[in-house]
Amino acid sequence: MFNSARVSSQRRRRISPFSALSVTMALVAGACSASDDAADTTESTAVPVDSIVSDSTGVDESVDTPDTTAATDAAEPTDTAEAPEATDSVAPADLEPGQIFPTLEPPTGDTMRIGLINSEGAPGLDFPDIRANISAAADYLNEHGGMGGRPIEIVSCTVNGSPEASQACAQEVTGQGVELVLLGLDLFPDYATYTAANVPVIGMTPVLPGDYAANALFLTGGNVTSMGAIVAVADQHFTAETVGIVSADNPGSNAGEAALVASLDMAGIAHTSVKGGDNETDAGYQGLMRQVADGDPDVIISLYSDAGCIGTIRGRASLGIDIPVITTSICSDAAVIDEVGDDAVGWTFAGAQGGEDTPELLILQDIVAPALGIEPEEVDPTALGLGGLGVALVMSLAVYSNDLATQDDVTGVSLYDYLGTTPGLEQWGSGSLVECGKSDDYSAICSFTFPFAEYIEGGQVETVPGLEAVSSVDYLP
Repeated sequence: MFNSARVSSQRRRRISPFSALSVTMALVAGACSASDDAADTTESTAVPVDSIVSDSTGVDESVDTPDTTAATDAAEPTDTAEAPEATDSVAPADLEPGQIFPTLEPPTGDTMRIGLINSEGAPGLDFPDIRANISAAADYLNEHGGMGGRPIEIVSCTVNGSPEASQACAQEVTGQGVELVLLGLDLFPDYATYTAANVPVIGMTPVLPGDYAANALFLTGGNVTSMGAIVAVADQHFTAETVGIVSADNPGSNAGEAALVASLDMAGIAHTSVKGGDNETDAGYQGLMRQVADGDPDVIISLYSDAGCIGTIRGRASLGIDIPVITTSICSDAAVIDEVGDDAVGWTFAGAQGGEDTPELLILQDIVAPALGIEPEEVDPTALGLGGLGVALVMSLAVYSNDLATQDDVTGVSLYDYLGTTPGLEQWGSGSLVECGKSDDYSAICSFTFPFAEYIEGGQVETVPGLEAVSSVDYLP
């Protein structure tokens, strides 16, 4: 059951495995050779506001779905047992669908075999945390309702960034009778093999442009959507005509910058770029901020992360630069804010939102604590890296499966179809709208909105009014 004491004792920023971590993916995995850095996890809530914000129109019917005539047989999901009586301030009757898992009994239906393809062991492509966290989510669901009453078995296969490895894994997992494939991080998914086997594919986020309109669905959009949302804010919130970009000269930042520049060009916003090292001295960060501000741009966009967040925030403040800065949610991490304090005034963070912790945070902690060998309250969601996005993917699918089970058998195909065609779905842990097929050119992407927050003098990071759910759709190159 929920522990209300844990809720009140943390009071940090809301968890949003999708919004924050997909922004992080743009920086650390977008170039396919980055590290599994930790990322902030703060909750977003998709609230329609003004012209920047996504509407909730129906799903575009151009989304390609597998042939349902060869759906894997599945037993009727059994009803879960009556929820145990609540012992704290959060009663089951008060819970949203994404919060109800602690009240569910272990599933008793036929086992659902799910393939997991993930990159591990290769230089720059070593993300075992994704597999570990997805497996932890499956273990949790096997004690709390499964996928619509069906226990889960993960069939894992590791790739190394080569097309041959991706093809071999596709053949291996389809040969083992999986009815759904999840993509952690895979550069070259063998969509042809999955399609031929009538096995649907659902991924965390697209990595390369070929994924954007593939025969698959991705709950987040990676570089293309996160950078598009940043440009939307620069254009419509700050009315910027010129932008200065500051970033590290590494593959991840360069990939993020390429997507950013494409969206800036789409919006007709002039831009200049300044490159620095991964780790600069204080004087080095000051020099970068001085250089990017020399042209007096309307907005500065920083793609630095981790120590670079602290360096660029301090550098701007020490030089007295008052040009507003947009950066990612990585720089709104509690450790960064505690370090820089009011030097962060004037900074806006993509993928972050102010507020208190939510019951989903407690579920996340309960999921990953056994895998880490620590107590749930010791789990720091900001240190989960890309694995946190894997948890959010699995838990979102579980929410959809529980709803689907009230209408139809839960199979890999039926779940895929439900995700791709059902309006009004939300992402677990964030509440962001799921809008698969909203963009014809990016038909495999299901999420296009991000919250934005700003630092408020005195130590708080608060949601920017009107920027609760900024859409990237009009800024996709």
